[in-house]
Amino acid sequence: MVSATPTTARTVYQVSELTEILRALVEDSLPRTWVQGEISNFSRPASGHWYFTLKDARSQVRCAMFKGANFHVRPQPRDGDQVLVRGQVSVYPARGELQLICEHLEPAGEGALLRAFEQLKARLAAEGLFDEKLKRPTPRVPRGVGVITSGTGAALQDILAALARRFPLAPVFLYPVPVQGAEAAPAIVRALAELPRRAPQADVILLARGGGSLEDLWAFNEETVARAIRACARPVVTGIGHEIDFTIADFAADLRAPTPTAAAELVSPDLRDWVRRLDDLDAGLVEAMREGLDARDLALRRFDERLALLHPGRRLQDAGSRLAALRERLIRVWRNDMVRAQTRRQHAQARLLAAQPTVTILRAQERVETQRARLLAALRLQLQERRAALTGAESLLRSLSPLAVLERGYAIARNADGVVVTDAAALRPGEALDLRLARGRVEAEVQRVHPDAPPS
Repeated sequence: MVSATPTTARTVYQVSELTEILRALVEDSLPRTWVQGEISNFSRPASGHWYFTLKDARSQVRCAMFKGANFHVRPQPRDGDQVLVRGQVSVYPARGELQLICEHLEPAGEGALLRAFEQLKARLAAEGLFDEKLKRPTPRVPRGVGVITSGTGAALQDILAALARRFPLAPVFLYPVPVQGAEAAPAIVRALAELPRRAPQADVILLARGGGSLEDLWAFNEETVARAIRACARPVVTGIGHEIDFTIADFAADLRAPTPTAAAELVSPDLRDWVRRLDDLDAGLVEAMREGLDARDLALRRFDERLALLHPGRRLQDAGSRLAALRERLIRVWRNDMVRAQTRRQHAQARLLAAQPTVTILRAQERVETQRARLLAALRLQLQERRAALTGAESLLRSLSPLAVLERGYAIARNADGVVVTDAAALRPGEALDLRLARGRVEAEVQRVHPDAPPS
């Protein structure tokens, strides 16, 4: 009889458990690493994932590169390509095979992204997509600024700070998008199409993001983004990366800025320049009004002198005094109105600089312009009224002048002593008279005297 062998305690794993343990050991012990080799057995099923073998002269390893990771790899690799990949070493549990999960792939020599960039740039340039004739001018004074960028990036804060500093009157319409990764390019294309409809007031669009590597900026090198920029209903200004970074989007854009901040500065006028220009215009208007008033004052003074030469009597002096008083009053009224208008403008300007409200500033400027127009109209009306009064006074003086009476056929009679004769009873027959006519004099002799009968 054969005795049974004592049974010892054993640990038994299922095959799937063993492969999971192996995968955990491999992934924990090996960090992400770079591997160089030749591609073979490359396949791309309908899922969009890539499967291939990476080999050298002595060994090979199975590799997988999933759709989200291979989206930005251009062009697609082929069997025989020498490549450099970065990935995580793992175990494929279904077959128990060692595999490399690739996160990045580039040719072993020149980078794939750079090669794809140059190829796409050359093709689109040959197509005429970058032609300068297609570039649209940006508005000198934007009614609104659309911004397409990350809603949480530093680029957005730089843009908002620059616009707030230079031209806070223009509202900003943000369309947040991811700026890198597989979702970035479709989101940017969608934003370029939808933002003009969502914000029709935005008549210029900034497409921006901060700096990064060529891989980080690759969403802006997609052909779909370049074509969406040219198809956009508004001029597009790019501010992508740093000064040395150029993307396909920069070449397709209507205007390229080296940074997001520079892009904001390119589309926004400086409010301080506007304030200085308004001050210059105001000073010019005041000077023109003063010159006009001085010219009219000079004309009035010359007219006074002419009136004094024609009739230097008391009535003319009184009229001149009244005219001088009216002129001084007109000057005081005009100056007071100008001081009040300037004070109102300065108060409005101070409120503008302190609060910088969009609608209030525009309305205040409109009111200032309206007050100026009213002031000019009132000044012109007062000048016309004073000129009419002066013309009437001149006509009255002319009508009351003794010379005017002589023009109507009357004469002034003086006796031999040169005394003006106003009563026929003061004359004697044979007495000599000197008659002053409107033009010339006549010497006469009294023949008969017919005194008026005394009033009853």
